[in-house]
Amino acid sequence: MSEIDFSLRFTLLRPYSYSEPSRELDIKAIQRAYESDRGRIINSAAIRRLQQKTQVFALERNAAVRSRLTHSLEVQQTGRFIVQKIYELLGDRAADYQLAQFERAFESLVEMACLMHDVGNPPFGHFGEAAISDWFSQQLPDFASGFIEQYPKLFQDISHFEGNAQGIRLMQSLLSLNLTYSQIAGILKYTRAGDELKPAKSDAKSYLMKKVGYYASERPFVQQLWQQLRIAAGNRHPVSYVMEAADDISYCLADIEDAVEKGIITLPALQQALIQEYAQQWQHFGQAQRHSSVMAHAIEYAASKSAKIDINQTSQFFTFLRVKLIHPLVEHAAKCFVDNIDAIFRGDLNRALLEDKSHCHAITETLKQVARREVFSHREIEKLELQGYHIIGSLLHHYAPLLKLSSEAFTALVEGTSNQPLIATRLLHRLPQKHLATYKKAIKNDGDDALPEFYHRCRLIQDYVSGMTDQFAQDEYRMMQALD
Repeated sequence: MSEIDFSLRFTLLRPYSYSEPSRELDIKAIQRAYESDRGRIINSAAIRRLQQKTQVFALERNAAVRSRLTHSLEVQQTGRFIVQKIYELLGDRAADYQLAQFERAFESLVEMACLMHDVGNPPFGHFGEAAISDWFSQQLPDFASGFIEQYPKLFQDISHFEGNAQGIRLMQSLLSLNLTYSQIAGILKYTRAGDELKPAKSDAKSYLMKKVGYYASERPFVQQLWQQLRIAAGNRHPVSYVMEAADDISYCLADIEDAVEKGIITLPALQQALIQEYAQQWQHFGQAQRHSSVMAHAIEYAASKSAKIDINQTSQFFTFLRVKLIHPLVEHAAKCFVDNIDAIFRGDLNRALLEDKSHCHAITETLKQVARREVFSHREIEKLELQGYHIIGSLLHHYAPLLKLSSEAFTALVEGTSNQPLIATRLLHRLPQKHLATYKKAIKNDGDDALPEFYHRCRLIQDYVSGMTDQFAQDEYRMMQALD
């Protein structure tokens, strides 16, 4: 019998409990709790907004090209597939790890973590993240030098916007979905707070903390999550490893498929690029000779199969290519989970499941590198990214008057007792009530670890702008241009 007890990572406890639920492992109660989580997530506004947020192509009108929502649905399916493979590999050993009774629960947690994994992403994807980070790091010193001098670590937190951290904040603080600790732990992909420095590569948790995973504003919640799930501070939940692998498997092939759909690259050119890049990755990782032609065989198989179908051969090519590549990647991710089950239970495996220098790692790196070189560097993509960067920066510029007020003046403005210029009042009125409610709740925190009012005000503006869809951000930008 193994000393690993995965039952410790499954709980029906929630941050806001209106009664005292039992800690006894009632599997039916846990399944009901996770079904409740599923309903809360699927019916949330955060999930609906994903349908109008960028995956790669901003403001895309072609419905066949992926949005964040369609991408997340694909990740959800891949995550479910990985869990099923994990249980196949474990077989009777699942009982040794106290996992046998949790198969349905584990699958549900992974599926919903996959669906949620991108909810914190701002408009225009990674360029939106960069635009928010750059604006705050470059503009705050001009009018908030006192805050920066007094709170340098919080300035670091504010000026490093990260979609993963915003996802935690959105689902817990802004929407208050009150998900079980197990469910929301699945999207805690990185375990470093925004006011902490990035560790050295030699650090035991260098990968787990290579990016910001949560903000200082959510530190009490994350600490409570670790405590309730009996996870050491700075470690992950097992679900997050599966969610990450599902995302890696899904997006790297999807991005180049969308590029072909858009005419960014031709199918023959893509096939050649994949074969050449895989050969380089295979040599770099020093794989066994038997894996040297995996990519070429997969492409040959997909091409020959799709050629026999008269309708939409390009789409069929990717269907068959997915069969030849995704299935081995899923099986490899499941095997890595089982092979590293001790470290994954603790949550201190300091790498992604697929980043193990294997031929499967070479496949994912091939797909990512070809996408970076042939897709993301294309003039059309770069134009859209520059437009998105400019839109986000301009929106923050227009809302800057709210950040330039003193704490006393802004508090009076929120309470409706201010005699501030009309522009500040009108800007405040455009902020969603749920975001203002979160701000008001935060500044009422009178504890010893209370964060300054200006920090929460910066979060308020970031919450609003990052929550916009691509189209809404563009519309808001056009409207605000009349104020210049």
